[in-house]
Amino acid sequence: MARTLTPKDASALMSMLVKEATGQDNLANVNTTDFVSMGETVLATGVENTLNALTIVLGRPVIASRRYDAKLKLIQAKNSGEYTDRYRKISFYAKLPKEAGDWNTDQNINLKNEFDNGSNGGQSTASMWEQNAPMPLEVNFGGSSVWQDSLTRYEYQLKQAFRSEEDFIAFANGIVTEKRNDIESQKEAYNRMNILNMIGAVYDCQSVMQGSAVNLTAEFNAEFRTSYTSEQLRTDHLKEFLEFFTARFKLASMYMRNRTKNYHWSHDIVDAQTGEITHSILRHTPADRQRAFLFSPLFVKSEAMVFPEIFHEDYLFSPDQHELVDYWQSINTPSAVNITPSVPNIANGGTTQIAGDPVSLEYVVGVLFDTDAILTDYQLDNVATTPMEARKHYINTWYSMKKNAINDITENVVLFYMEDE
Repeated sequence: MARTLTPKDASALMSMLVKEATGQDNLANVNTTDFVSMGETVLATGVENTLNALTIVLGRPVIASRRYDAKLKLIQAKNSGEYTDRYRKISFYAKLPKEAGDWNTDQNINLKNEFDNGSNGGQSTASMWEQNAPMPLEVNFGGSSVWQDSLTRYEYQLKQAFRSEEDFIAFANGIVTEKRNDIESQKEAYNRMNILNMIGAVYDCQSVMQGSAVNLTAEFNAEFRTSYTSEQLRTDHLKEFLEFFTARFKLASMYMRNRTKNYHWSHDIVDAQTGEITHSILRHTPADRQRAFLFSPLFVKSEAMVFPEIFHEDYLFSPDQHELVDYWQSINTPSAVNITPSVPNIANGGTTQIAGDPVSLEYVVGVLFDTDAILTDYQLDNVATTPMEARKHYINTWYSMKKNAINDITENVVLFYMEDE
């Protein structure tokens, strides 16, 4: 299926992600295919009859509201504006060097009496006028996800529930703060969906992304000729495992700085006659363009139990290049991921995107990626307020969101996870 430019209503997806993230629902499979995606409440005195939730005033109220700021902001990088729904990206295939034409070599005789600047019956290299045009690859990241939220404010009906203007203002400020918190949770959930889709996509497409999916359990056992389970590595052999992971992570970061066809889908062009790969997209990610999300409980445990002087997140990355993640999808199952991702249709060269295979991972350690690999494209973030409703005396404020989650597996990405073989 192609990614449609018609905006997709993401309200149901956002609700599901917010509930999982905040512990209101347990971990369940989230399908992002189309989107990248207590106390006693009433006192005996009764309540006011507008919201049917506030007690008639007895004393000074305590407004249970505090500001919340969305996390996972490392990927908020693009702002295409409200006049476009398509992000167009052009890459170039790498080309190999040509045979030398200015020397006589074991391949060609280029310098000989009466030879001209042509190929001389195949004995020489071609003319200097031989054309060697660049080979671009254009990829379009189209579409958008939309949802709205709203807040109703009453002109005077709620004032009877408060003993003073000061208390009423505190209540009104609490309403606005909580609505802002709702919006921040939705933004965080959208970014979380974007990251989860990349985790699932890398796992699904690892056959064409050499080195991008790293099973730390398997690699540790292969390195040290052991047969530990993932649970044993995180408990009985935690120190050895953390030392191994630290080195493995830094090596991946180092190798990503080299221009290779590893760690991404190189979009190979294959010769129809010979079956050989003729051209590939090569990528490199300088250190300052690398970002990482890392599972914070692993770091907390290492600081408390193992070697805090060595294994610290700043040892792996500078503070502005990484973000610690308390949970990937559900706060009730912090380390796990259960996702059906959107992936390119590798079989047809990525002409369309399709639903990948469901991905269920018990323990995700981290994701190391190029800044161009995961992006949240902010197309519209608007607030509009209605006039006063003349008869019923209330005002509505509407919050409208329009975003696009961008995953580009032709850019370097490395997923670190633990899975028993």
